[in-house]
Amino acid sequence: MSDKTAVLFANEAFYVAFLSGDYDAMESLWAHNAPVSCIHPGWHHLMGRDVVMESWQSLLQNAEIPDMNYSNAVASVYGDTAVVICYETFPEALLVATNVFVREEADWKLVHHQSGGSSEMPDLELGDDSLGTLQ
Repeated sequence: MSDKTAVLFANEAFYVAFLSGDYDAMESLWAHNAPVSCIHPGWHHLMGRDVVMESWQSLLQNAEIPDMNYSNAVASVYGDTAVVICYETFPEALLVATNVFVREEADWKLVHHQSGGSSEMPDLELGDDSLGTLQ
C-alpha cells in the first residue's frame, strides 16, 4: 500500500470512529509520541494528548452521533508527515477539515485535527487522490 493510500485509510478510520462513537478506536488513531492538538468547530485550540483525548471522550459519550458525511479527501505526504484536507457535510453546515498525520513506527497517527466553516464545496478534479471508501 502506498503512503498516500495508507494516510487516506487512517483518515477514513478517524471518521468511522467519530461517526460510530467509538472512543477506543478514536484513541488508538492519535499519536502517542508526537505532540497533538485539536481545534473543534467553535472551540479554542487544545494542546496535549490528554486534553485532546478528554475532548473526544466528552464529545463521543455526551453527544448524539452527528448526521455527517465526509468527502473529497486529498492527501499530501511529506516524508513521515502527511496532511489530509477533506469536507464534512452536515445538514446545517459545510466544514472543511485538516487532519495532520505522522508516522509512528509503521502506522500513520493523527497529530492535529481542525475543522471550520466553508462557504461551498469546491469542484475538485481528484484524479489518483480520490480512492472512494476504503473501509
